[in-house]
Amino acid sequence: MIRELQKADINKVTDIWLDTNVTAHSFISSQYWQNNFELVKELLLQATVYEQNQEIQGFIGLNDEYIEGIFVSNEMQSHGIGKALLNYAKNKRNKLFLNVYQKNLRAISFYQREGFEIQHSGFDEATKEKEYVMEWQQK
Repeated sequence: MIRELQKADINKVTDIWLDTNVTAHSFISSQYWQNNFELVKELLLQATVYEQNQEIQGFIGLNDEYIEGIFVSNEMQSHGIGKALLNYAKNKRNKLFLNVYQKNLRAISFYQREGFEIQHSGFDEATKEKEYVMEWQQK
């Protein structure tokens, strides 16, 4: 089930956010993610969650046409949850875009498989990492 986040969900969602960022971005110090934890906790109140058997297993942050991120708990990755969350966003928008670190090959591959194309390269000043801007458009 995909639903809006409720206040009671915030601790589970922030745990998923921190765990998946540290795992997926081994090229960035885990301290960076921990330092941003409280700020992100406030922003996550806008998230949409994926829940199965009354357990939150992932979520998407969607800000108009911009995907802030799709996060799926490490043990539930590759079970179609990220795709379900992405399809949820595609059903709400005609165009979507996002930033992804160039070193995050798994995420780039996922988004390309789902119809996103690399538009241009960028640089994240906060992490000093190169990134891509990727975009999807309804056909």
